[in-house]
Amino acid sequence: MSDRHDEPFPDVPGGAGAAEGQEKTPIRDLLVAAAFELFAEHGYDGTTVDDIVRRAGVGRRSFFRYFPTKEEVVFPDHEGALADMVGYLDEGAHDPDPVGRACGAARLVMRMYAQNPEFSVKRYALTRKVPALKTHETAVVWRYERALAAYLERRFSALPDGGARAYTVAASVVAAHNYGLRSWLRSGARGDVAAAVDQALDLVHRTWGDTGETLVLVTRSSTPLWQIVQRLEGARREGDQEPRSL
Repeated sequence: MSDRHDEPFPDVPGGAGAAEGQEKTPIRDLLVAAAFELFAEHGYDGTTVDDIVRRAGVGRRSFFRYFPTKEEVVFPDHEGALADMVGYLDEGAHDPDPVGRACGAARLVMRMYAQNPEFSVKRYALTRKVPALKTHETAVVWRYERALAAYLERRFSALPDGGARAYTVAASVVAAHNYGLRSWLRSGARGDVAAAVDQALDLVHRTWGDTGETLVLVTRSSTPLWQIVQRLEGARREGDQEPRSL
């Protein structure tokens, strides 16, 4: 049996059988498009890798060159998004606002979903129905969370609760991002996904943005309490965290 599909692949510009001179669609994109069309026709479990490569008009080896498993074809963009996140976090090694940086990293993932709303909605619906895909998605989310935690652990290393804080903030960032994103996906990608995600991430930033640095005030025992409070409030307003004396 031939590995080639006899008819042009429908609805994919530049697919197999495209007119001469027309730019060809990358094989990776052909495979993803073919897979989702077949999932809609026959269900996820009713579609095989052989079905996908026949519909895409490519050889079986081409599939496994891009996707180690059938589950991977449902999440073709996450490896790139994770690499972008890690790069963004590495660039923020000295960012004075590490929690804000972590929230910014989550927004990179949100933008990946927003670039192709129709595909994102289809994937969300499919993942909700197929336990194997839900399990795979959980593993993908864990990798994002681990990248955030590793960055924050480095940034909070001088704090007594640095490790616990890093993992707690990372989990909070992921939960906030997913809350806003999934609300948007459930709506059919209506409205502004950035607004939904930002609202949730802003809550994380307000809650955890303070790294708990201490203000030290040295005073005489005879100093009136009202004067101590006044000086403390003034120092906090000025952002002064150097030791002060009365």
